Amino acid sequence: MNTAKWLVRREFWENRAIWLIPTVFGGLLVLASLFGGYQVLGVADLATVRTVVQAGALDGMMLIATAFFSVMSIYSTWYLLDCLYADRRDRSILFWKSMPISDTATVLCKLGVALIVVPAVYFVLADLTTLMMAFVISVRASAYVGSTLWRGELWLQIQALWLYTIVTAAVWYLPVAGWLLLVSAWAKRAVILWSILPLLALAVAERVFLGTHVIWRLQDARLWGYLAHAFQYPPGSANWVTTVIGHDAITTPVDLWRFFNPAGFFASPQTWIGAAVGAALIFGAIQLRMRRAEI
Repeated sequence: MNTAKWLVRREFWENRAIWLIPTVFGGLLVLASLFGGYQVLGVADLATVRTVVQAGALDGMMLIATAFFSVMSIYSTWYLLDCLYADRRDRSILFWKSMPISDTATVLCKLGVALIVVPAVYFVLADLTTLMMAFVISVRASAYVGSTLWRGELWLQIQALWLYTIVTAAVWYLPVAGWLLLVSAWAKRAVILWSILPLLALAVAERVFLGTHVIWRLQDARLWGYLAHAFQYPPGSANWVTTVIGHDAITTPVDLWRFFNPAGFFASPQTWIGAAVGAALIFGAIQLRMRRAEI
């Protein structure tokens, strides 16, 4: 346990971008809320404004969460590609191999940082950003309107959404993380190209020689199929609320709880087949880490 904590601290020491990028990004969003303008078009009375703000509050929180998740995904991808490669490039791998820390522990720690620790950091900073933006908007707007943003059930749903997403995304994208770690442990240069070209070449070769595109479909399903497996989208007026504003309308979900699909996600064969492939790729990355020295 102490070794794991020490290894995680090492990642924070060596990769300040883990916390620096979401901090700067959140600060920019808070500045935007501080100096930006607010206007609800087509609404004359405060009661209607309050209704409109309440309808859009969940959408606003979801938008902030989505923005942080997008930035996190880009950074985590780069982190996984660079983490083992950088150790060999700057020859720090020689120092770490001299320490009483196994290569297995090192690789698994970096995997855990990318799939659990980094998302958790973004979750905390996204939450703080949302709270600060809500406070700024509440101060700038009238108390009657600003108080609409402070809805306990919305905050609870966003927390549950982040925690659910961290767990399910870590499982779903395990093969992607395993592949990136494998490339990071093997490539001598151009890790980005090596992470893309072999997969693209396999898909093109299958299409040219076999006339099929199974590999392409599998890659596409793994990269973009997460939402369809982790969440469900129940139709019907009982699950959605439509707020009419003049000639326009805002449609928002009643709540987020009914959109979670943990039973379907964890019962899906694609989830566990992908996890098994990811475990095999991670094992390969560990073996390469044991055998590869500096570049």
